[in-house]
Amino acid sequence: MPTIHVEGKGAISVQEGQKLVLALEDNGVDILHRCGGNARCTTCRVEVLEGDAGPVGEAEAAILTTKGITEPNVRLSCQIRVHTDLTVKPVMTASNSGLEPGKRPVD
Repeated sequence: MPTIHVEGKGAISVQEGQKLVLALEDNGVDILHRCGGNARCTTCRVEVLEGDAGPVGEAEAAILTTKGITEPNVRLSCQIRVHTDLTVKPVMTASNSGLEPGKRPVD
């Protein structure tokens, strides 16, 4: 079972293959997902501090490019399936943005 270390929150164990955004939300981490996990809004961004989050898919690469997000360690948590231990830092949160988190992404 992979462990996700969340900066400022601690460590959480998650099921292998689970979407990172759902693992974070289910464990009380303040994370946005305004488009419902469809790689359209970039509000679920995380900074991957350690570990391998897997390859960037076509939809994720396209929206990151469109939004001008070029940092190689910034990823969309809705597009990451957890397979190994990771250390992440949420970039946008409901509490620092004043926005509602959004519709829960589907698994």
